[in-house]
Amino acid sequence: MAKTYDPFRELDRFVGQMLNADRAAAQMPMDLYRSGDHYVLTVDIPGADPGTIDVNVEDRTLSIRAQRTAPEANDVQWLAKERPTGTYARQLTVGRGLALDAISATYNDGVLTLTIPVAQEAKPRRIEVQHGQSDGGVVQAEAVEAAPAND
Repeated sequence: MAKTYDPFRELDRFVGQMLNADRAAAQMPMDLYRSGDHYVLTVDIPGADPGTIDVNVEDRTLSIRAQRTAPEANDVQWLAKERPTGTYARQLTVGRGLALDAISATYNDGVLTLTIPVAQEAKPRRIEVQHGQSDGGVVQAEAVEAAPAND
C-alpha cells in the first residue's frame, strides 16, 4: 500500500510536539492535603537537579522553582526529544493561620514534599468553662410574661 507524504501534516505534528513539550515544562502537578495539624504539598518535578530546587515564601506567596537540563554532548543527533527541559515554576497564595517559618521540604524520587504546619494561634482549642456557685445557693429565675403588642 502506497503512503502519500503530506508536508502539512508533518509540520502540524512537529509544531504540536514542540508546543506540548513547552507546556509540559511549565507544569508541576501537585497534591495538597491536611493531615492532623499540618498540610502536605507534594509536587512532581521529575528529573530536576536537587541543587536547582528553590522554595521560598514572601508575604503570603509560596514560590517553587526547579530546573531540568538536557544532557550536554557535542556529537548528539536527537532521534526523539519528548522529555521537557527548562525551568519549572509554581506560585501559590497561602492563607493565614500557617506557620510559614516552619516549613520543611524533602525531595525524593522526583517528588518535592513540603510540610506546612498550622500556626499555634490557628489551631482549635478547647476553652474550659469554670462553674461554681457564687453565694452557695441556687440561682432562681423569674418568668416574665410578655405583654401583647398593640396594633
